[in-house]
Amino acid sequence: MAQGRTGIRGARIGSGPMGEPERGDLAPRTAVSYWCGNGHETRPSFAAEAEVPRVWDCPKCGLPAGLDPDDTPTAVGPIPYKTHLGYVRQRRTEQDGEELLNAALAKLRGTI
Repeated sequence: MAQGRTGIRGARIGSGPMGEPERGDLAPRTAVSYWCGNGHETRPSFAAEAEVPRVWDCPKCGLPAGLDPDDTPTAVGPIPYKTHLGYVRQRRTEQDGEELLNAALAKLRGTI
C-alpha cells in the first residue's frame, strides 16, 4: 500500500521550475485605470506600444468606463438587457395584448 502518495505529483508550490527562463520574458505592459458611472474602477493592462482605448466596458455593471473619474461616459442607446416581457411590450400595444389574451383564454375554455 502506497503511503503518503497522491495521484498528482509535483504540483505543489516550488515543486518545479516555472519562471521567466522557461516561459520567456513578458512584453512591457501598461496598466490603465477606467471608471464607470457607478464608480467602479477597472485596470486592464495593455502592451506598452499599443494604443489605449478611450472607452472600456465595466466588467461589474456593463456601463461604459472612461479614463477620467470625474467625467465618465454615458451609455448610448437602450438598456442592454430586456426581459421577454419588455420585448413583447415593445412590439405590441396594450389593445393588441388584450385581444391576444382574450383569444388565448377563449381557446383554453373551448369556446373557439
